Amino acid sequence: MTLEILTPEKKLYSGSVYGVQLPGSDGLFEVLDRHAPLVSALTKGNLKILKDKNTFTNFAIQGGFVEVFNNKTTVLVEGAVEL
Repeated sequence: MTLEILTPEKKLYSGSVYGVQLPGSDGLFEVLDRHAPLVSALTKGNLKILKDKNTFTNFAIQGGFVEVFNNKTTVLVEGAVEL
């Protein structure tokens, strides 16, 4: 799956990943390879990039939106800091 994380100022991340965990408005959820199409609002919280089953990177995000389509996940956030 391809993941892009974008803020209004810059691209924070772009690459192939195993999955991503996101803080949705109704709770934490995870997107993996070949996920069904989805659009969801995100709240302030922790975004976890699963590079493979054992390696991950965390970002603290300020909220935004996620779109999943054709095995590509695009995360649009107001602000983010890598932890």
